[in-house]
Amino acid sequence: MRTQKAFTYLSGLAIFVACLGLLGLIAYTTEVRTKEIGVRKVLGASSGDILGLLLKEFAILIIIASLLAWPAAYLFTRSYLDRFAYRIDLDPGVFLVGSLLILLIAFCTISFQAIRAAMSERRQTRVIQQFSCQNCAS
Repeated sequence: MRTQKAFTYLSGLAIFVACLGLLGLIAYTTEVRTKEIGVRKVLGASSGDILGLLLKEFAILIIIASLLAWPAAYLFTRSYLDRFAYRIDLDPGVFLVGSLLILLIAFCTISFQAIRAAMSERRQTRVIQQFSCQNCAS
């Protein structure tokens, strides 16, 4: 029982650390793409368009990572379960549900930072100032 509780807490901690890493990655990505987001906002993109752009980019990476992790997870889980007298069959639905849960957690994490970046008027103002300063110098 204590082992189960320890695994539960450690799994929660691992998911939390992964979400922090993902939050840091999306914060870095939005900071690097500040000019692009500002230009898109100036040209009329809605916050939903920018959110969709960032979500799509990270969704592809998460799906690829899940597809690469499935065989390893299957092999490790199968070898672990083979040690028990009573065995269960591994259903592909378990891996699919796990991947969908990871995708949901990632979307929530990404949405927080992406909406904040899309709603930022500072980015739009900075791009407008850069365009107007470039036109003044000509």
